[in-house]
Amino acid sequence: MASDDTRIPVTLLTGFLGAGKTTLLNHLVRDPDAGRIAVIMNEFGDVGLDHDLIEEATEETVLLQSGCLCCAILGDLAKTLNTLIAKRASGRLHFDRVVIETSGIADPGPIVHTLATDHQIAQAFRLDGVVTLADAATGMVTLDQQFEAVHQVAMADVLILSKTDLVEPFALSRLEKRLEGINGAARRIRADQGRVPRGTLFGLSAMRESVTSPVLDTWLGMTPDLVKPDPLAGLSGFAEQPAASMAFSPSLPTPHDRHDQRITSASIEVKDPIPANIFDFWLDTLIALKGSNILRMKGILHVEGLPYPFVIHGVQHILDAPVPLKNWERADTTSRVVVIARDMDAADLKAGLDILLMQPDDGAPPTDQSGGLVVKTTELPF
Repeated sequence: MASDDTRIPVTLLTGFLGAGKTTLLNHLVRDPDAGRIAVIMNEFGDVGLDHDLIEEATEETVLLQSGCLCCAILGDLAKTLNTLIAKRASGRLHFDRVVIETSGIADPGPIVHTLATDHQIAQAFRLDGVVTLADAATGMVTLDQQFEAVHQVAMADVLILSKTDLVEPFALSRLEKRLEGINGAARRIRADQGRVPRGTLFGLSAMRESVTSPVLDTWLGMTPDLVKPDPLAGLSGFAEQPAASMAFSPSLPTPHDRHDQRITSASIEVKDPIPANIFDFWLDTLIALKGSNILRMKGILHVEGLPYPFVIHGVQHILDAPVPLKNWERADTTSRVVVIARDMDAADLKAGLDILLMQPDDGAPPTDQSGGLVVKTTELPF
């Protein structure tokens, strides 16, 4: 078996202003089980006040002060990551992983793009997961007022609920229900004064050859408590999961409706191996027509003619190279794909996934006939 991915894992820590990202970081950098963490911090404005809150700050803590990570700072981020890897290679710096703390208004998407598309960075680093903090005390209001906060929730692999001791159980349950409506695939964890159980924030990605079935199922949100089968879809489909809202009158639109309903998710299971040309046709169609609206795409694919499945992951029109699971032990050949999108009709998103159920004689144009899995790893025009 080929060696597993040895690139340095990167955790993207996001969440709106005041959600408690720095408090969580304080505990992480002191946790001996977390290994040596290189922390890249960012705070909007000329003075990064959060830097002073990282106690016993070491050489592994880097503060970016030139603006929000979601825009001009991306060039700075690339330089910082390249500097870190150069110091690590020369022995001047030792770390096992990187945590990037974004500003409260940052869009995680462009940062994920940088990790995937910058050649030097992609060779040295890999995305391990997106962790989003949600303030239980102000979360409902923040989600109402700021679509950026909704976007951060939608991008998450794990949602950390902070300050849960400051709210009543009913209010907390309302927030959890709303978070589930925006991103039902993300695992939710309640923090205790900024602390979370060990091992819950790292090892989130299934994009590695040694991934186990439980990790893959959690990453895809396919655990029984997260995905409910659609009784109308037969054996092969799962219901689309449009962002749920509380019981508001349709005649009285609310910020909740405006923001949450912009996020839609859908998932599908295909029991039999997918013809390679059907998969290529589906991927080309989705990216060409709706690529800019795709927040996250995850899946495990069994392709006709190939002896083992592949794991795929993408953000918008950028997809990582597929990871072959050469030692996959499951006897079934079920493919699973999850898509979280912005400003897309739920029915359209589900109909797009249904292309994966087609057979070559159903009218799908032929593409590559070699039987290989062809996944674009560069930006496509649309």
